[in-house]
Amino acid sequence: MFDGKVVLITGGTGSFGRKFAAYVFNNYKVKKLIVFSRDEFKQHEMSIALPPTQYPVRYFLGDVRDRERLYRAFNGVDYVVHAAALKHVMAAEYNPFEVVKTNIIGAQNIVEAAIDNGVKKVIALSTDKAVSPVNLYGATKLAMEKIFIAASSYVGTKETRFSVVRYGNVVGSRGSVIPIFMDMYNSGIKELTVTDERMTRFWMTLDESVRFVNDSFYLSTGGEVFVPKIPSMKLVDLVSAIADDCTYRVIGVRPGEKIHETLISGDESRTAFEYNYNGRELFVLLSQLTFESKLASKYKNSRRLPEEFTFRSDKNTHWLTIDEMKDTLRKGFL
Repeated sequence: MFDGKVVLITGGTGSFGRKFAAYVFNNYKVKKLIVFSRDEFKQHEMSIALPPTQYPVRYFLGDVRDRERLYRAFNGVDYVVHAAALKHVMAAEYNPFEVVKTNIIGAQNIVEAAIDNGVKKVIALSTDKAVSPVNLYGATKLAMEKIFIAASSYVGTKETRFSVVRYGNVVGSRGSVIPIFMDMYNSGIKELTVTDERMTRFWMTLDESVRFVNDSFYLSTGGEVFVPKIPSMKLVDLVSAIADDCTYRVIGVRPGEKIHETLISGDESRTAFEYNYNGRELFVLLSQLTFESKLASKYKNSRRLPEEFTFRSDKNTHWLTIDEMKDTLRKGFL
């Protein structure tokens, strides 16, 4: 899909962006890959690993809040991965409108720049926190999803298509608790802090998230939310996976934090179904406005979900064991 094309990643110097750029260069012969981000130092660091003298890469300073800068960056671009976001839950609670400007207004800027510049497809990264959100970060991601899904309805005669991928915690990313636990342990702290013993989370590796986004470009016809079938794990088991001599101390649930996360709610299940792509199972959520028509064409061989089905981290049928997480950590995802 990306051979001979121009691909742009917003938030391209983040954990996902760096991994996705490497994946693209290893699997495609792109005309150009544009790394769009606002951190010049991270761009400098990334340019050492992926120098423009050896790769068809362009490092483009800019912020998704800046609509004019996005228009300049999107000129001649074929495909966009929108990974830029403010993600820290507590920072969002204390700085709400700053997060709104990046995660919501920035999303609308992406949509307008993509349509007006003739971008073919845009995939936006979302989170389980967008489902029945209890914190501002999740609420802004829900709004971002709605903006992207609605955008597919007003492109007019343009060919631009918008879809969303929604998944849980990524092992080793800056939004994950794992680097925090590892830093505590490596500094000599053997008693890690857990907010609640019941807490569960969805998990996938950075490599898995990159492959899932790549697959979603092939699947996307516009207006879908793609959800991977990923395992859950208890946070107390994660502590044991960090090191055998680790213990934990319960400190209480923080503002805006859930005990369990949800990737598909019961209300959403009415327009969702299971799908198999290249041997990988996933869920596809469609807008109620386009559900029947898309189900009858693109996804006619899929299986609709049961009424009131939920995909929640504590009710998952697939659980990561302590040994499986240890193995994942040993493979160098941190």
